[in-house]
Formats: sequence, structure tokens, C-alpha cells
Amino acid sequence: MLGMANLSVIGTGYLGLTHAACMASLGHNVIAFDIDKNKLESLANGLVPFHEPGLDPILSEQIANGRLKFTDSMKDVADQADVHFVCVGTPQSAYSEAADLTQVRSAIESLAEHITRPTLVVGKSTVPVGTAQWVADTLVANSSVGNDAHLVWNPEFLREGFAVKDTLHPDRIVLGVAHQSDVKTLEDVYAAPLAEGTPLVVTDYPTAELVKVAANAFLATKISFINAFADLCDVAGANVTVLADAIGHDTRIGRRFLNAGVGFGGGCLPKDIRALQARAAELGVADRFDFLRAVDQINLSRRSQVVDLTQELLGGSFEGKKIAVLGAAFKPDSDDIRDSPALSIAGILDERGANVVVHDPEALPNVRVRYPHLATANDVTEALTGADIVLHLTEWKQYRELDPTQIKALVKSAIVLDGRNVLDLTSWQNAGWRVTYLGRPGSSNAQ
Repeated sequence: MLGMANLSVIGTGYLGLTHAACMASLGHNVIAFDIDKNKLESLANGLVPFHEPGLDPILSEQIANGRLKFTDSMKDVADQADVHFVCVGTPQSAYSEAADLTQVRSAIESLAEHITRPTLVVGKSTVPVGTAQWVADTLVANSSVGNDAHLVWNPEFLREGFAVKDTLHPDRIVLGVAHQSDVKTLEDVYAAPLAEGTPLVVTDYPTAELVKVAANAFLATKISFINAFADLCDVAGANVTVLADAIGHDTRIGRRFLNAGVGFGGGCLPKDIRALQARAAELGVADRFDFLRAVDQINLSRRSQVVDLTQELLGGSFEGKKIAVLGAAFKPDSDDIRDSPALSIAGILDERGANVVVHDPEALPNVRVRYPHLATANDVTEALTGADIVLHLTEWKQYRELDPTQIKALVKSAIVLDGRNVLDLTSWQNAGWRVTYLGRPGSSNAQ
């Protein structure tokens, strides 16, 4: 660490709280802002409102040593910090596919009113290209210091389940700047990861804004690409996993994100590719991004395919059938159920009359709040007991390590549909299970 800075983090959601705690752990003084007083009281007591490995001890430690504080006063934020990180949410609009920038506008306009000295604002939220210039103009127009209120756009690249690592040891730091002098300030803030050799990319506002959505669009495309080939493999008699292994040896392609399955979900990829399409349309290049609509459609279709395949495996009817759904979070090591493929599938099965029981190591409290009609099981054995079929839909380590011989004694019918293509075929078949994967025909017969 080359020096200590006085920072603020505006917004204490998933991004903001992680960033605030990690920046404090690097030695900075951090004041974190939110409008929810009840949430701030809980955070001040060291209670993390979501599951993120490694965050709880960092938060508690930084509160205890006094480097991290919380407030609902934007005046305190402006008075106490020299660099302000804007980490508010940009969800999909309720009325279109575009991003809802209400929180960004509110945060910037409120902060600008209280700025009384030269200040650097750093945008980390994922926004449509062009937003940064509006933010920069608003800071100049609405603050008392005018042109001495500067903006840098510094997109986040957090992966849920790895957010602490991604903050403290990022694979790149991107800065969109209008004033080169601001680069030095952020080099000091990020001195620790930069000293480890983290690449620093300095560019303009529009490029920095596009980096995150471009990365997410590419990853979403790669996932839907392999899932489209999984469908082709099903009808052609090919094996999509071997196919992915083979093309993954090509260094231009790589093996990561080529696991066929139920597709992607969460709070980033789906809404980001939709917001990108909406912004492209506003800028007159909608036709260049028609492929993303196909990517989205392929991804959503996986859910209905799993439902149809489940019905087929159950002999054509859900009536009187118990279905154990293993997984509710959209990915392992998270309790985030936003746009979760697993819960979408569970909900459709429930609507069609199946007796669905959902288990997840972390996400059940969220499931019970948002989907109170779904039956849940606190223990995986409870979910499995008497099941006519098991659906493996979230790739938790706990599920990958299940002993197929032991759990066979719990179920009514030893049928498993592996929606993540990770369960070991040989061990499950040897234990007497009928195993079905997506894109791997001929793998379902028990030995």
C-alpha cells in the first residue's frame, strides 16, 4: 500500500458492500452510504445481508478497526471523502429491456449538491454507453466547484462467489478518464493490486462503459453457443462434453464457459445483454446485435427443455410425482436467485402439477420470501426422500460429492437429470441410476 485515502462508497448492495469492505482492508478510510437506515444498522453490526464467501470476516474486522463506517447522510460523504465510488444498482427497467438508471441519477444529483471542494467521482455501476458523460456534465453543472469535480469510469468485474478475490486481486483495472491527472489518484487507491502486476487499461468514457457489457455479452454468447450444439448433439447422437473438450483445446476458443446445461441467469448477464440491445437500438445499430436476441432465446429455451425432458423421463405425466430440485441459486457459492434457471424450472414444474421440493445450501431463505408457494427442504436427504426423479440444477460442491449408492436408498426411482453436466456418469450408473444429461444421448441407461 503506497498511501491511505479517504474514500466513500455510495450504495451498499452486492457490489458496494464488497468494494467498501475490501478497500478498507487495503488500508483506506471508507464511509459507505445507503438510504436504508435499517440496513445500515445491520451492516454496522457486521451482518452481511447476502452470502458471499470471505466477506463476513473482512467486514467485521474493518468495522472493528474503525476504517469502515456507514451513513445515510450524503453531506457526511461529501465532507469526509476525497474519492467517491458510485456502486448503485442498474436493474432492467420494468417497462423495457433498457437499464433503469434511477439510482445512478439520484446518487449523482444528491452527491453533486454537497460537493464543496475538488472531488473525484468514480463510477463502477454497469451503465449504458453514454451515461458517463451525463454524469460528468451533471457533476460540473450541479456542484459548487464546477470543473473541479472530475469523473472516472471504473467498471466492476465481480463474479458472485469470488467477489472478494476479484476486488482484492482483479484480473484487470479499467479506467475511463477525461483528465489524465486522475489516473495517479486511482493508481494510489489500487496500489496493492497494481503492485501484484494487475494490468491497468486507461481509456475514454465510452470504451470503459462498454468493457463490462461486452465481456458479459461474449460470455453469454459462448454459453448459448454450446447449448445450441447440445441440442444438435441430442438429435445427431453426438456427445457435447467431448465436443467442448475438443474445441476447447483451441487456444482461440478455450474450454471455460463451454459446459452445456440449463444456461445462465443471475443479476448481470441476462439484464446486461438486454440493456445492450436496447442501447444499440437507440444509437441506430440494433441490427448488429440481433445475435444477442438469439443468445437470450436459446438460454431461456433451456428451461422449458428441461421441463419437457423431465416429463418424458417420468413417463409423460407429473401427476403424483415428487421431483427433487437440487439448487435454487443461479450459481454455486451464492444465495442470489435473480433469474435463476433452477427456480424457473421448479416454478414451471409446480404449475404443471408436480410435487416439487427445492433444496439449496444457501438460497432457501430468499426462495421462501419470493416463491412462498414452492416447497423447500432444509436438508438434501429430505428433498431426496421418496423422489421419483432428481434434477441437479445448481452446481454446488455438496451435490457433486453426493454418494449415489447411499442416496439411492432414499429415492423412489433412481432417475437423475444432470442439468449441469458435471455428475460422474460411471459412478452414478454403477450405483444403479438412470442418468440423463443435456447433449449427451445414450448416457442414460443404468448398468
